[in-house]
Amino acid sequence: MRLHRNLCFSVIDGLTLIFNEGNYADKVIQQLLKRDKRWGSRDRAFVAETTYDIVRWKRLYAEIAEVKEPFDRDNLWRMFAVWATLKGIKLPDWTYFENTPTRKIKGKFDELSKIRKYKESIPDWMDELGEKELGKAVWTKEISALNEQADVILRVNTLKTTKEKLQEELFDQEIETDFLPDYPNALKLKERVNVFQTEQFKNGLFEVQDASSQLVAEFLNVQPGMRVVDACAGAGGKTLHIASLMENKGQIIALDIYENKLHELKRRAKRNGAFNIETRGIDSTKVIKKLFDKADRVLIDAPCSGLGVLRRNPDAKWKLQPDFIEKIKGTQQEILQQYSKMVKVGGQLVYATCSVLPSENQKQVDKFLTSEFGKKFTFVADKKVLAHKSGFDGFYMALLERKQ
Repeated sequence: MRLHRNLCFSVIDGLTLIFNEGNYADKVIQQLLKRDKRWGSRDRAFVAETTYDIVRWKRLYAEIAEVKEPFDRDNLWRMFAVWATLKGIKLPDWTYFENTPTRKIKGKFDELSKIRKYKESIPDWMDELGEKELGKAVWTKEISALNEQADVILRVNTLKTTKEKLQEELFDQEIETDFLPDYPNALKLKERVNVFQTEQFKNGLFEVQDASSQLVAEFLNVQPGMRVVDACAGAGGKTLHIASLMENKGQIIALDIYENKLHELKRRAKRNGAFNIETRGIDSTKVIKKLFDKADRVLIDAPCSGLGVLRRNPDAKWKLQPDFIEKIKGTQQEILQQYSKMVKVGGQLVYATCSVLPSENQKQVDKFLTSEFGKKFTFVADKKVLAHKSGFDGFYMALLERKQ
């Protein structure tokens, strides 16, 4: 591979914004990719994947390059040189790469690869917490899996097409996909490609949604004609899946505290042809109280640490703080206590997170079930999805039923 100056400069500019100014990696990369209309798909892929790669391995590369934060541009070029050397890419004779100690880099990499927190490039506190909650053997495998690049998975919108039909249509555009056993509406891309440019996406035939995330709506046991509340709907990935499972029959009430996310959900619902969704912003407790004892099904896709989705959000490793996790656990329990009251007698509730930590998952459910209101529910089943076993994001979901 030959390195091109303008592409490398874009990567360095992006890293400056992510590491030194705290910008989100996905937003920075979106901006970078609009820089030069002449870039082809290979150029754009280089910028996106290299930026993500260096973000993912920040701690390891900084340690090898012997640089500390905040990183100036020279520091970032040194980290870039580490990335290129470890990828086996020949460094051009640019001033930034003068005196790069190639052999020393490889030796240091071998040495640091024996220490998990460097090998997996994570903060000390995260490494300690993961081992404490999951045990050494499981955490070692899990954090390794969470550092792999995520596959691109599509969820077929069954309101508009079938999996077989969509696969054929994409194949005609030279986009090859595989079926995934045990994931009824999923197609996995064989190669990364920008599917958002396709007519099929613009016509609402699919959404991009990880396979583990697709399990959540299925777990909710929805039927056409029900009244379902998606209590933390966000931009509505799972809401849209629920709509397709309900065949557009019945009512889905999508709630969120962020109005802008609900606007995005409305836009997506229109594209998907999902007409049984009503959005309501949570601007006071009245919104929730009005729905007490009214829902056949309630989904609580709770805010969480997001440790299960580090493959697609590698910068979260550096943004997350231990005190945030403690705080979010309080929020999770509050949400469970309040939003569970929307479930009518005989109805069901799913509590879900994209975390792999038992303290955010089954321990929260156990705590709820022993609380005064929680005693009105019985535990039906749960599913712990670990990335190293599934090959997809880490997730948790628990199904509870309100007693007759």
